[in-house]
Amino acid sequence: MATRRVPLVLLACGSFNPITNQHMRLFELARDHMHSTGQYQVVGGIVSPVSDGYGKQGLVLAKHRIAMAKLALQSSNWVTVDEWESQQPDWTETVVTMRYHYGRILEEYEQSTGMHDDFSGTTTPLSGPCPQLKLLCGADFLDTFKIPGLWRDDHVEEVAGRFGLVCVSRGGLQPERAVHESDTLSRQRQNIFLVREWVRNETSATEVRRALRRDRSVKYLIPDSVIEYIHQHNLYTEDSERRNKGTVLRPLAKQAQPVKSLDD
Repeated sequence: MATRRVPLVLLACGSFNPITNQHMRLFELARDHMHSTGQYQVVGGIVSPVSDGYGKQGLVLAKHRIAMAKLALQSSNWVTVDEWESQQPDWTETVVTMRYHYGRILEEYEQSTGMHDDFSGTTTPLSGPCPQLKLLCGADFLDTFKIPGLWRDDHVEEVAGRFGLVCVSRGGLQPERAVHESDTLSRQRQNIFLVREWVRNETSATEVRRALRRDRSVKYLIPDSVIEYIHQHNLYTEDSERRNKGTVLRPLAKQAQPVKSLDD
């Protein structure tokens, strides 16, 4: 009897300032790869933009980034935009966002399948493997683990070990080396899936913003609906790029403080 595939949800966290075609392409590449393993069935994707509290220079308001992401993903029948992280008053650690979404996924799973008491005090699902959540990212994301003060070691351990990563190659970056050079990632390498993008796409939100500030065309880099929204709301100007200038990135200021669990 064939083993049933594990339902998998892919979560992408980031600024999405603005969302680009490459951001959306990551989901398609990751889904194909995870299906090819024979172990997983991708059942959903989530785009989770950061809150305004992130403090990154040039970050436009979350309401605009959410609106642009929703416009861009209108054509997708499996990737959605979630506003929870963007609505938090402070920047939210990636691991906390993952705990939140995984809790929601499990709750929906239990409601849809029902729970079974095996008389030993343990409740188990009536049927099927339990769904999983993995963090979807580009190869450049792995390099952020090496930035001093940006990540807590226990957070890296939980993201990679408890949940897992699906990392898509980008340009000349070598995600394999990032995994090799990190003791934590190396220990969890069986839970890190490296996806090769053979059709290289170097589109970055930074370059899109730069082009917009200089009144250059960004057609075919981002969806037309997003371009129209940007022009309607006069986003990505020289003034908007100065937003948060000189502000310490919130992760660097906050990581020294203990993080409470959602249960707390």
